[in-house]
Parts: sequence; C-alpha cells; structure tokens
Amino acid sequence: MERRTVFFVSDQTGVTAETMGHSLLTQFDGQAFRQVTLPFISTLDKAEEAVRRINATAENEGVRPVIFSTLVQEDLREIIKLANGLFLDFFDAFLGPLELELKVKSSRAQGKAHGMQDLGAYTLRINATNFALANDDGAVAHDYDRADLILVGVSRSGKTPTCLYMALQYGIFAGNYPFADEEFESGRLPQSLIRYEKKLYGLTIAPERLQQIRNERKPNSRYASPAQVEYELRAAEGLFKRYGIPYINTTECSIEEIASRILDKTGVERRLRP
Repeated sequence: MERRTVFFVSDQTGVTAETMGHSLLTQFDGQAFRQVTLPFISTLDKAEEAVRRINATAENEGVRPVIFSTLVQEDLREIIKLANGLFLDFFDAFLGPLELELKVKSSRAQGKAHGMQDLGAYTLRINATNFALANDDGAVAHDYDRADLILVGVSRSGKTPTCLYMALQYGIFAGNYPFADEEFESGRLPQSLIRYEKKLYGLTIAPERLQQIRNERKPNSRYASPAQVEYELRAAEGLFKRYGIPYINTTECSIEEIASRILDKTGVERRLRP
C-alpha cells in the first residue's frame, strides 16, 4: 500500500488544520497516511523552510504530499503554494465566499481561531476543566449542585475523557461517578447521587472492548477478567433501567461523538463553541 505524507501547516498550533484535515482523511479507507504538523509558520523564513521540508519529502517518497493549510496571511500562503504538493487551503476556500456574502472584509488576523481574545471564554474553559478534574471518579460528591451533567457507569467506560472534552470544548461542568461493588450488589444508586438523578447520564461498552482496555491497565487481574467485566456491565445497565437513566454504548464512538450525542439527548446548552 502506498503511504502518502500529509502536512498540516498553520500560523498557530495547527489544531484547526489537523481537525479539519483528519475529518477528510477518514473518508479514504485503506489509504495509509504519515501525518506531520508544521505549527507557528508565522514568518517568511519559516514558510520557506516548510517548503523545503515538503519538497524534500516529495523527492524522497516519489509522490507529492498533501498539504492542509490554515495560514491567514496571503504572503505566507503564496510561499507554501509553491511547494511540490497538493495545497488545500481552508481559509482561502471559505473566507472569500463569506466576504462576498456578508459584504464585509475579514480581518485576516493570525491566531483568532485559538487565541485568548475572549478572556471570559478562556476562563470558563479553565473553570469547567478544573471542575471535571475535581469531580473525577466520585472523589468529590458535594459539588454536584454546580454540575450540568454527571456521567455514571463502570470503570474505564470513557467517563473521564468525555467530561474533560466537554469542559474544554463547550464549557460544560461535568462530573463522573464510577459504579463499584456496593452499587452492583445493592442494585441501588448511592445517596450522593439520588438527588441528582436528572443530571445523570450512563455510559456502557461492549464486554470484549472493556476487557481489552482493563487488561492493558491491569493484565491478568480479576478486574480485567471476562466474568467480572460482564457482571459489572449487567449490573450497571440494570441500574440505568431501574432509575430511568439514559445511556449510550461507547464501543464504536469517538469521544467527540459521545459528547455530542449526550448533549443532544439531554438538551444541555453548549456555553462555548470550539
């Protein structure tokens, strides 16, 4: 299989180029990609060095790379366009049509996509992230009054990364509580969660996948055994059904998809946009 190198070129961190580029690359099943991020291309010298690197890759591999660019400055884009690669420019593709439609010239300022122009939004992200960390794995249950959501389920079903993603991307205050032996044996929610039933959302996962994840963490342990995994999942889903807790199977879902589905189903408002 031929492997193509893909460059993500940005005048800032490269997150936007990576995110949008990855979304397109996933549509090509069976194609192998080597992905290289070139961030902070903010001067002519850096742009020229990026071109040299891209051209060297094209020469070494015998096939021109794909270039995803979110460069804002016209002079930097013109340099990168000279590289021996397929140049795909997200800003150039969308800013022009938007300027025509809105009849307003865009600022073309570097760094606005991920900068700190909105200090309030930045502070909200930090506060929501701190909340997710402080309320991780049921460590603190007295702060649930502030929670928008409380994710529940068995250990290693995806609760913590989902909470952190919602905090960073949307400013959502999300805590999580892992069910343990006490809940499995009693079939009842802990008292610390009873008054917050309407904030609860469950995560479940296929037994085979959960066993794989746990075995990577604690190989050949009871924690990762098929019998224990299946018992916990049955008990957790029993709790979901008993208390009418909505839940999602995370087996085939990315963190982004899990978060989006939960917010869609619960109606919790996104305070921020990525």
